[in-house]
Amino acid sequence: MECWNSGTATFMVLGDVCTRGCRFCYVLKGIPEPPDPDEPYRVAYAVRDLGLDYVTITSVDRDDLPDGGATHIAETIKAVKNVNPGVFVEVLIPDFQGDIDALKIVLNAKPDVLAHNIETVERLTPIVRDRRAGYWQSIKILRVAKEYGFITKSSILLGFGETFEEVEKTIRDLVDIELDILVFSQYLRPSRKQLPVKKYYTLEEFRRLKELASKLGIKSVVAHPLARTSYKAKQAFENVIKGRP
Repeated sequence: MECWNSGTATFMVLGDVCTRGCRFCYVLKGIPEPPDPDEPYRVAYAVRDLGLDYVTITSVDRDDLPDGGATHIAETIKAVKNVNPGVFVEVLIPDFQGDIDALKIVLNAKPDVLAHNIETVERLTPIVRDRRAGYWQSIKILRVAKEYGFITKSSILLGFGETFEEVEKTIRDLVDIELDILVFSQYLRPSRKQLPVKKYYTLEEFRRLKELASKLGIKSVVAHPLARTSYKAKQAFENVIKGRP
């Protein structure tokens, strides 16, 4: 109810079957259906009917598509903005296998926030994420989006066995590319098929990480065991906007 009461919601497009096999994720894996050409405007009218003023659009990975689904995501952003002038749109994208041309398709649709999740520290990336993902590939996507002038956002899941020093290095890598918004959250094992939890972080540890990220230069930080990328998205965005000259 917290999100609904603030006029925000998240929509997942391009179906519910992912072409990747990340070892922390519960989303179905397999061969997806073709994109639904009516989906962008169905999302747009849902935003209107729900009276939302801040929307996050996310998707599964679609490595089966030539552009990784970038065109469909871009069309959804444009449809939401066409039907709902004044609504802010955050888009949480896959890495498009590092394809910058695909990224530019999304950027040309002019989302208000470009989010892509780094997920974990560099050492654990090959264990936690699909082999087609990559720590520095994700850094590149975020770096290019920032170079084009967009507000950027990422998220770190905690509890895979990372050290505090490794998390600090990840924060510094994100600061180096001028990331604006960072979310820390606790990994919770969705089923026995996914990776086990190596550590449960305390609220005090989340507080320390929030303070560290803010001190190092992240403009807006959300840190809570149950937080996810879109949690308090509107507030995080407003914090960045208020801090601009």
